[in-house]
Amino acid sequence: MIQSPASILYSKWGDHDGNPVYLFRLKNAAGAYVELSNYGATIVSIVVADKNGEYENVVLGYRSLNDYVNDTCYLGATIGRFANRISGAKFELDGSVYQLQANDGFNTNHGGNTAYNTRVFDFELHDDTISFTLHSADGDGGFPGNLILKVTYRFTDENELFINFQATSDKKTVANFTNHAYFNLSGKSDSVLGHGIEIFADKMLCVNKSYIPDGMIKPVIDRKLTGQRIKNKIIVNDNVTVGFNDCYILNHVDEGLKPAARLTEYTSGRTLNVYTSYPAVVFYTGDYLVSNRNGNFQRPYEPFDGLCLECQFYPDSPNHPLFPSAELAPGEVYNETIIYKFGILN
Repeated sequence: MIQSPASILYSKWGDHDGNPVYLFRLKNAAGAYVELSNYGATIVSIVVADKNGEYENVVLGYRSLNDYVNDTCYLGATIGRFANRISGAKFELDGSVYQLQANDGFNTNHGGNTAYNTRVFDFELHDDTISFTLHSADGDGGFPGNLILKVTYRFTDENELFINFQATSDKKTVANFTNHAYFNLSGKSDSVLGHGIEIFADKMLCVNKSYIPDGMIKPVIDRKLTGQRIKNKIIVNDNVTVGFNDCYILNHVDEGLKPAARLTEYTSGRTLNVYTSYPAVVFYTGDYLVSNRNGNFQRPYEPFDGLCLECQFYPDSPNHPLFPSAELAPGEVYNETIIYKFGILN
């Protein structure tokens, strides 16, 4: 590996579409580290200690670029131009209808078939951060506007991973970016059904069977979910497992950074606190997680091997005028933050 002037280690990982791809490592004073790639501005690994001081990777990933190129599960990737679903693969903006790529039945999910998780980003190294930049052309995936996205990562000595999304567009557009890391705090091949989670939300969106919001809001019945509560939610019907894929409206939604969720794995003692400036978090238990490549566990990933906490604007918000707006106008700067803070149970 090469050590940059910014004390960030990196090495060539391969090439994609004629562009060089690198693997970067940000290490803190405690010995924990995060690995990132400019392919998809992706989180490849997050290695932190458990209660016994054993360091393990707590996100699902692969060890080769080729595996990421062939991945269909968005492991650790930056999602854009619009995270989650847009119904009917279209939306209207200022009287113009924009037709998008339909890659989830009749709907668009995570930006379409050639979205940002498949792109090679430019990068800049700073004292303690890496910034990945992507130029997305007008009409990319059907979305209007020449958009410039910068995704900046910083990993602190307090085991906090900061992710900041900044974007501008030369034409009015819609934008909704997130990271699609799958967490498994055990660091082993145990499913996430032994984790406990608290989501800091009193309300959530009502959705149909395709996970498209119907515009209604309902109260959250249980903010704290034990592993058994998650297991009880799973329905087996014609060999289809259904867990959580729900959008929670965060409390104190109009404030800046606020708590979104707290994840706990009791055997390892690891915890994850999530903070964000976004108005919502999607809690997804990896029901459809089926990889075609071996991952960290030396086998293909299976449902419930990892879970996602995707901070974002509401799904399908371009088609719901009463939802918080995800519009981005010329002259405006999209600026949203997610923080993953790793710790140990007291």
